[in-house]
Amino acid sequence: MDGTSPRKICAIGARHSRQRTMHGFALNIHPDLAMFEHIVPCGIVGKGVTSLAAEGAEISVAQAVEAVFAEAAARWGQDRAVERQDVAYGSWVTDSAAGPAVPELAGGQRGASNGPGGAGALDGGAADEGGTPVRLVARPPAGRRSRAALSAPPVVARKPTWLKAAVHMGAGYRSLHQTVRGLGLVTVCEEAGCPNIYECWADGTATFMINGERCTRACGFCQVSSGKPLPPSPDEPERVAEAVARLGLAHAVITCVARDDLPDGGASGFAATIEAVRRRCPATAVEVLISDCKGDPAALATIFDRRPDVLNHNVETVPRLQRLVRPSASYTRSLAVLSRAARAGLVAKSGLMVGLGETEDEVVGVMADLRGAGVSIVTIGQYLRPSAAQLPVARWWSPEEFARLADRGRALGIAAVVASPLTRSSYHARQAAVGAGGAA
Repeated sequence: MDGTSPRKICAIGARHSRQRTMHGFALNIHPDLAMFEHIVPCGIVGKGVTSLAAEGAEISVAQAVEAVFAEAAARWGQDRAVERQDVAYGSWVTDSAAGPAVPELAGGQRGASNGPGGAGALDGGAADEGGTPVRLVARPPAGRRSRAALSAPPVVARKPTWLKAAVHMGAGYRSLHQTVRGLGLVTVCEEAGCPNIYECWADGTATFMINGERCTRACGFCQVSSGKPLPPSPDEPERVAEAVARLGLAHAVITCVARDDLPDGGASGFAATIEAVRRRCPATAVEVLISDCKGDPAALATIFDRRPDVLNHNVETVPRLQRLVRPSASYTRSLAVLSRAARAGLVAKSGLMVGLGETEDEVVGVMADLRGAGVSIVTIGQYLRPSAAQLPVARWWSPEEFARLADRGRALGIAAVVASPLTRSSYHARQAAVGAGGAA
């Protein structure tokens, strides 16, 4: 690049807030530079923007990522093993040697392999040799939540035997079903198609979903209805408390749909429900599974100040797959929510799914991040595709692999790690809370 017409090829940003530093950079490799003509990049007037491609360096994004990583590891790794957590997702590619379509990571790595943490069979996954991002291949167009089958190769393997949950529709199940229906309540057990519903309901346990039944986000793994929600029902907290009282629950779990349309993200609904349950059932432990409330400190404080016995917020997946799995959320924001909860003296809990193309080392990296944020309970379970409108399953993790994840999590210092094929956020919630030193 000559010095007569300086051009910007990279932007660097840094910020320091609340004793934390955030930093990063954006390197232009081969973007559409025409878009920069409509803005003043970084507020620098009269200076052009260029890219590696425009300057004659024909390299791919994957090659640039590998070069940057190698340089960073050499400069700051201090000859130690360097953990790597890619946050950009790749494409679904087909390779006859690798078998079915699998996600490709930066640098040509495969997010699914035949070894530990790698791939097995793909459950209706979508392949695209042209490099289309997997979200665009595996999901309907924006705004269309059709349940119709998508263009995808045939299912090459059925669920293994360890993922087949038994049906228990005895008196306990029927009683809880009648209570929920009679009070006009919504449970995430039904809305999310949880495989443990028969076991949990037969045992008198349910996870109540507040703030309505329509979510303002459309995560790639979730079948909860999305769209414009109705206003929250003012008597919903009392109806939840009535259900907890009728069922005699020792440990009540309350979750919600994301309500980005509300000023506080639905935090006041949690606060009111916690208070209502505590009035009716003072001996009942209350666990809440909250959305991120967009990270708003005041909204989060509204929940924290009611002192739930367990504060749960799920990161859902590894950093590399965040934009694919939960595009309206943020991994770092979720860690910040959990860190705030732990600093507030609450028992912080989080969970994630496996089977979307992550590796075992990536999952362990997430557990290390959660431990660093002060989380004391972690749940890990197999992702199950609710319908053809959600992301495909990349592979099935075995019970032995889940046991190994639990051991590695405990080795990191996490007090309670619940990991099994059918584990979900609220599965054995009371036992996990006791194991972490929380509510009995």
